[in-house]
This record gives sequence, structure tokens and C-alpha cells, in this order.
Amino acid sequence: MFTGIVQGRGSIASIEKGEAVWTFHIMLPEATGLQRGASVAINGVCLTATNIDAHLVAFDVIHETLERTNLSQLSKGDEVNVERSLKMGDELGGHLLSGHIMGTGEIVSRAEVGEGVDLTVATAQSMMKFIHEKGYIGLNGASLTIGEVAENRFNIHLIPETLRLTTFGSLDEGSCINIEIDAMTQTIVATVERMMKEENPEGKS
Repeated sequence: MFTGIVQGRGSIASIEKGEAVWTFHIMLPEATGLQRGASVAINGVCLTATNIDAHLVAFDVIHETLERTNLSQLSKGDEVNVERSLKMGDELGGHLLSGHIMGTGEIVSRAEVGEGVDLTVATAQSMMKFIHEKGYIGLNGASLTIGEVAENRFNIHLIPETLRLTTFGSLDEGSCINIEIDAMTQTIVATVERMMKEENPEGKS
């Protein structure tokens, strides 16, 4: 499990593109105590460390993950958001995330607002039932509060500290961003849909 509190930015050192698996070698901002087999969120994607050489850590990624996330768009030298997995006793400063990406969105506008940044993200209409103003969302692994919502778009307001610790400061219009909806929100939406269907099984208005 993760909190969505990004601990820093990692850098892609190299990518080995095999037929079934791509191996990402990423220089982490902090790898003290990290062991082989441990989980690390990279741009919000839960990956398993397969080899550790000081701060340089290898992660294997299957094609299903590459197709569902923005990891396939990364290249050598790109930066990624990094969060180590939650440990018992850690402070939960964001909200619980599993590292299982539901889909992606596209940044359709970016505006500098004082020292912060406002982003508008567009995503599939099927995702919008989970996205509500003042709710939480995981974007590239960061726990963020949703701003205004309209049609298939929603706004995010980023404070300077978030920009300092994450890659959001370098993202621009057209950038692809990973989206995770937390399990509680998914459960609530599914429950409400089921209850409405039971109350109106023939879809009568």
C-alpha cells in the first residue's frame, strides 16, 4: 500500500525492452533499507524491485502494465515520481493507494497561478463517475484533491511543495498521466449503482 505522498523524483538510467518484459533501471532518490522483492510506486505504478545496486534499482514491467500506464512512454533521462511502500506506524498524510492504475488522462491545459500551477486533465468518460469535486485522486502516484469537474475533465491545483517534490513541474499540455481511483471510492460507486439497478431493474424513469 501507498499514501500518495511522493518522496522524490527518480531518474531513468536505462530501459531494456524484451519481448515479454521491459526492465527499467531507475536511480531512486532514497534506497536505504530497500530489499529485493520490495514494492515501490513509480509514477503511481506498484513495481517490484528485482535488483539493487546502491540507489540504482531494477524493475520488471509486463506488457499489460505498459499498455495501461504511461511507463511505455518513458525514455532514458526522464524523471518519475517515487514512493516507497507504506510501513506499519508510518504517518498517512495522503490517502490509501494500491499502485493499481485504472487508466490514463491527458493534460489539456496548464496555467501558472502565483507560485502554484493549475492543471486540467481529460480522461475517458467511463472514469468520470469516480471523479468528484473535493474528492481524492492519485495522479502519477501523488494524492491530490480534485477541483472543478465538467464533462470528461477535472482540475487540479498544485502547491509549490508538490511541484518541488514531483515531476508535475515539468509536465505540459499533451502529457499522459496515470490515474488511480482508491478502492473505497470504487466500492461506494459500485454499491450505489447496484442499489439503483435493484430499485429500477427495467431502467424505468
